[in-house]
Amino acid sequence: MLKDFFSKGKRKKYASIPSEQTKLDVPEGLMQKCSGCNKIYYRKEMRKSLNVCPNCGYHHPMTAWERINSLFDQDSFQEWDKGITSGNPLGFPDYEQKIAKDREKTELNEGVVTGRGSIEGFQTAFAVMDSHFRMGSMGSAMGEKIARAIENAKEQSIPFIIFTASGGARMQEGVLSLMQMAKTSIAIKRFSDKGGLMISVMTHPTTGGVSASFASIGDYNFAEPGALIGFAGRRIIEQTIREKLPEDFQTAEFLMKHGQLDKVIHRKDMKEILSKLLAMHQKGGDLK
Repeated sequence: MLKDFFSKGKRKKYASIPSEQTKLDVPEGLMQKCSGCNKIYYRKEMRKSLNVCPNCGYHHPMTAWERINSLFDQDSFQEWDKGITSGNPLGFPDYEQKIAKDREKTELNEGVVTGRGSIEGFQTAFAVMDSHFRMGSMGSAMGEKIARAIENAKEQSIPFIIFTASGGARMQEGVLSLMQMAKTSIAIKRFSDKGGLMISVMTHPTTGGVSASFASIGDYNFAEPGALIGFAGRRIIEQTIREKLPEDFQTAEFLMKHGQLDKVIHRKDMKEILSKLLAMHQKGGDLK
């Protein structure tokens, strides 16, 4: 009796380990682990919060169409130059197969979607880069699409908004990739000379030739929280200058502190801020 009395409530509790069959019963792609805090969420729950972790606020990458659907008025956007695709001008081995694989995976022809749409009723041209396609690397087709979108914005006298996400130049296209820096920058200069408004929003990551050209020369330069933004890699810079860099080096917050950005904007506030800016820059516009 005494033994039963003292052992009551102190029995060992055993954790049940899911069987292999139970694991198989969970549909693939149903869950997503946050890269910031490692908490696990249903993918549907993460999508409802615009791919921002509800716990730590980490901004996960969005596809181009997720971004467009989250910002633009329903059925208001018209895609431009969908048929422009990458070739293989240097005959780089297996490049065409890699491009084909990314097209199948992302259902995009290239790593950027361009077009025209409206945000809260205000018309704007746009380019949205997608890091899921060749890591958003800048090739000839991407540069051509962005330059054409800027030219269209100039001809139609509407603003231009670009969301950047890139690992830099596309090595398989060599110097032709680097030439896109000049092409897009010249298009922006012509657009600006005509009084055009350009808003650049840098997302994670925006690096290499993209950060050194069109991403950084908007009338407004914004970024999402925690976005990696820079030209050369951290390790290369440290080896070159022989100094240890700050922990937050090349983050959106670091660039904001040092005057390279106008504002770091949480994704949930992006549509409201962009619509206010578009309203301000309308003829006779105000915030109301």
